[in-house]
Amino acid sequence: MEGASQQLASVSESAQLDAELLLGHCLGKPRSYLYAWSDKQVDSNTLQAFKALIKKRQSDYPVAYLLGKQGFWSLDLKVTEDVLIPRPETELLVETALEKIHSIKAPKILDLGTGSGAIALALAVERPDAKILASDYSVKALGIAEENARLNSIHNVSFIQSNWFETITLQPFDLIVSNPPYIRANDPHLKQEIRHEPQQALASGKTGLDDIRIILHQAPIYMKKNTWILIEHGYDQGELVPELMLQAGFLQARCIKDYNANNRLSMGKKG
Repeated sequence: MEGASQQLASVSESAQLDAELLLGHCLGKPRSYLYAWSDKQVDSNTLQAFKALIKKRQSDYPVAYLLGKQGFWSLDLKVTEDVLIPRPETELLVETALEKIHSIKAPKILDLGTGSGAIALALAVERPDAKILASDYSVKALGIAEENARLNSIHNVSFIQSNWFETITLQPFDLIVSNPPYIRANDPHLKQEIRHEPQQALASGKTGLDDIRIILHQAPIYMKKNTWILIEHGYDQGELVPELMLQAGFLQARCIKDYNANNRLSMGKKG
């Protein structure tokens, strides 16, 4: 184990944890098993599989894809290269969304660009009375999201293939949420670790704001009065997105910071 974590030290800030998760995955056991049975010998087949995963991780390949899953909120979600890996920062969007709908009975919620389904499914778990529509342009991503709904026994989310609002029937929602692509097309980060994730779910034009502009322009006709839209964005877009919201006619537009004190989420209210 020590040798494996040393191998990963140059590519990961959590090399020991990565190695433990990957070994546990090969053994089909939780991390606690590794400590309880630290002197237990690993058979040759398991060791070979473990070494193969370590080698792939050394190329910056994400642990979540190697494991085929990622925890988010209270859920265990399947992830593949067809979807973005859910990040802890996005839980801020879920928390804020729950605050915005806490007094609304049986709210209708639209999740644009659902990916793995993380946001929609987390909201569905907390608000089983909600009716949630989750959309994505990628048919493969929708397949993963639908599977995650089944795996977590969630039945109050429906899924639709759509390029933003393109195929969504005109109807009034109590809340719209989205974690859209927001990275600049020439951003060097796209060639680093996140290069393994679906680029169409990451990059959005020269400024990174192309998709956000589309969403904000079209969203108002799908919203009831006095309801909110919440959009996750980049740390350096905390002034730009609220300004775009104001230009689109939203009120009380503002940005809030995530748990790492980075600008992360902007919201606007339809008057």
